Formats: sequence, C-alpha cells, structure tokens
Amino acid sequence: MLTGALRSQIDRIWNAFWTGGISNPLTVIDQITYLLFLKRLDEIQTTKEAAAFLTGQPVVDPLFGPDQQHLRWSRFKERDPDQLFELFRQAGGVFDFMKSASAGEAFTRFMKGAVFLIPTPRLLAQVVKLLDGIDLTSRDTKGDVYEYLLSKIATAGQNGQFRTPRHIIRMMVELVRPNPDDVVCDPSAGSAGFLVGAASYLVEHHPDLLHDPARRRHYEHEAFLGMEFDATMIRIGAMNLMLHGIENPRLLDVDALSEANAAFANAATLVLANPPFKGSLDHDAVERRLAQAVSTKKTELLFLALILRGLRVGGRAAVIVPDGVLFGSSTAHRQIRRTLVDGHHLEGVISMPSGVFKPYAGVSTAVLLFTKTNSGGTSQVWFYDMKADGYSLDDKRTPFGRWPESDPDALSSEWTDYRAWLASCTHEENNLPDVIARWHHRSAEADRPRTAQSFLVPVADIRANGYDLSINRYKEVVYEQKDHQAPEAILDGIRALDRQRSELLNELEGMLKASAEAAG
Repeated sequence: MLTGALRSQIDRIWNAFWTGGISNPLTVIDQITYLLFLKRLDEIQTTKEAAAFLTGQPVVDPLFGPDQQHLRWSRFKERDPDQLFELFRQAGGVFDFMKSASAGEAFTRFMKGAVFLIPTPRLLAQVVKLLDGIDLTSRDTKGDVYEYLLSKIATAGQNGQFRTPRHIIRMMVELVRPNPDDVVCDPSAGSAGFLVGAASYLVEHHPDLLHDPARRRHYEHEAFLGMEFDATMIRIGAMNLMLHGIENPRLLDVDALSEANAAFANAATLVLANPPFKGSLDHDAVERRLAQAVSTKKTELLFLALILRGLRVGGRAAVIVPDGVLFGSSTAHRQIRRTLVDGHHLEGVISMPSGVFKPYAGVSTAVLLFTKTNSGGTSQVWFYDMKADGYSLDDKRTPFGRWPESDPDALSSEWTDYRAWLASCTHEENNLPDVIARWHHRSAEADRPRTAQSFLVPVADIRANGYDLSINRYKEVVYEQKDHQAPEAILDGIRALDRQRSELLNELEGMLKASAEAAG
C-alpha cells in the first residue's frame, strides 16, 4: 500500500527535480526510470551472489563483471556528488553500462535514444539518496510507487495521447475479467496502464498463478503485449511492467498502424485500449491491409480495424472511442460499425461523461465491448448512460467518497482499497459499481425501459437506425409537465414586490433622518 509517508518521499524526489531545473514531467519520470533500473540491477546481482554463497558455486550470469563493481548502486551511492556525477557521464561509466546489452536485462532493449539529462552533481546525489531511502523490496510497493510517479504527468501528449484515468482502467478490467490463460494486448500502450491493470487483477483474483511454474512463466513472459512508438513512453511502460512483476515485458517499439506491425494478427485473446483519437494519418503511412479494411485516415477507426485483426476468434475487447465513432456519418464510420455489429458480436456501449479526461480534453467518449467471431452473433446491444465516475467533472477532478490511505490516482495493487472507495460513494457521485454489476447481469436488463440508465436494444433497431450506436438515438426521455403562473398573476406579484420595496425604502429613510436629528 502506498502510505502517506511514502507519498511524501516521492513528492520530495519530484520537487528536487523541479528545483533542480527539470520541470517536464516526462523527462523527470524518464530520468527516475534510469535510476530505478540501476537500483534493480544491483538488487538482482545481490540476489545472485546470495544464492551462489549458499550453494558454494560461482555466480550464475553475473550482471557486473569484476571490473564493473564500482558501477553498482550499492557502491556508487555513497560517493561524493562530483565523483558520482563524473561516474555517470564518463565513457564506460554508469550510464553507458545501463544502456549496454551487457547489463543482461530485457529493459536494455528499450534504451535506444536514452539521454542522461540530470544537470548538476548536487541534484544527482540528492535524488540517488532519496530513492535509496525508499524500500522497493515488495512487488506491490514497487508498482505503486511507480504508478504514483506516473500520476504526476500533468500534460497531455500530442496526437490525442493522454494518460487514461486509473479508475476507468479498473472499471474496464473488471468488465472483461482477465483469466490466467489470456494474452492481453494494448496496441497503444503508453505507460502500460491497461496491462498493469490486468496484471494486478490476475494477481488479486488468481494468487495461485505465481506458484504454478507454467502459469507464472506465461504471466511473466507471454501474457502481456504492448505497442508504442514513442521511445520515452516505451521505457516508462517497460519499467512499469517490470516493477509489477512482469520480468520480460513484450513491448514492441513500433507504430501499430504501420507496415512494421503487419504481422500483428490473431495474437491476443483480450484487448484493453484507449487508442489516440485526435490525429489523422497520411494514407500511405497506414499498413495496407488496414487501409483495405477501413478506408480512412482517422486513427480511432484504424485502431478498431487493427484490434479486430489482432484478436483471435473468440477474443474480447474493451476499447475507449470518441463519441464520433458511434454516430459519424462518413462511409468509414458506418463501415466499422457495421463490421462490429454484423461481422462480430458487439455486446455493449457505455457512454461516459465529457469530463472524464479533463483537464487534458473535454471530448465525450464511450467504451465499446465486443467479441471477435468473424461470423456475427450480435442479437442485442447493452447501453449504459454513465453520468458520474466518482470525480468532479471539472478541471480539478476532485474525488468523491473516501479513499483509504493510498492515492486514488495511483493504480494500487490493493483492489480492496479501490472497492472500498467505490462503496464510499453514492450512486449519484459514482456510477462505476452500477456499470460493473449490471454488465455482469445483463440477462436481468431485458425488461428495463429505455427511460432507465441502462437497457438492451435489439440488433434490428440498430440496423434500422443506420448502425448508429449513440445512446441518445435509443434512450427515451420522459418530460414532466410543469404548471406556470398566468402572466397577469406574475405581473401582480411584481407590483406587490415593488410596493414592498418602496415601503422599506421609506422606512429606511425615516430611520436615517431620525438618527441625524438625534445626533444634531
């Protein structure tokens, strides 16, 4: 659990960077990621040495050679700031070692373009000391610390990229309920929040998987697949996964929509994603088969086509899309909706309030839930009109209810804390519990009227409406009749108020006159 004391330590690290001249949140997290990786390498080497000592055998696959012992965290952390700074910057020093394949860790694959940007010896020494004071031996603590750091990203990226709120990720994970045999994919992984959310759910609900060698191997090496073309984000995502116990994250340094990703097909059993939906791509930059599947430049539509191709038959998906996908009138918009409804099994559409992504964006969004079948199967679609997500819908995004101990924006491994927070909110403040409960009991929704917050719509109605998936197309609104006063009565009321005002004004003037005479 991320306690208040731990949050204070992390805040001090963040403030040290800020006062030390680095204010870009992504740069700060990138530099912290390097240092965490170095600390991790030393911890792994120490574990290997302890095992060798117990067996009396040489260290198996040592990460540090005899002439590299000075590059270990436990050795350099006590150095004088100037010596430490020089050790990081010099050729063959700490930073070069971290970037080299000789480090022997999967993370080194993502070090392309890594740059050491800590500007002063004092800042480096200060941050090393602060990080050394955080106990990162627990898997849960390591993951929670990093997620808390990620929560400090306060600027949206370009091309529609921004951090998905962790409580929305949790809702989506609870909707699809990953199982230990799943291969979970996010084709726009970013900081790997969806993959981490699925991993945390699996550990919470299937704790035995870490004690079964085959399932643990699947969990650590095969169960999670992500794609990201931003070098900084892929490093951050890789570290996030590793600190959550996924030792060899499968993150592809690739533009998911390009020819370089053409082999992504029938690879995943579950997709959780919030693809970028602000950009428009050059048609020539899009992978050929995707362009054939849906002729468009819009990233949100291309990603849906990519997800359908990447899923295995029977695979499930929960994907955030902008509202325009639900009702857009272009040929491509209608084409992708028809494909979901007639070619596969579209199961649910959850319309979210427009403030969910504030302060980054005010766009209205929805979650599409579907299963790849290649043979149709949609008989009715479940709609939910989410009006509240547990936070104020303004730029401040203040949480309602009570969050026990840990920070609500850090994806804690403590799912019990998350559920306690849900339980502490009223339905008017937070619809998430109702969304999850009703989704998993959709058979009971059959008789709910379309005036309700959730209801089922037969596929025939959707086809009759041109495959429009916006909830307002099907939701019925009951208008209450209100009685208004006649104009004459309103005028009489105004005259009465006017007379009362005049009487009070005369009374006040009399009081002032009497007071003046008494004073004179």
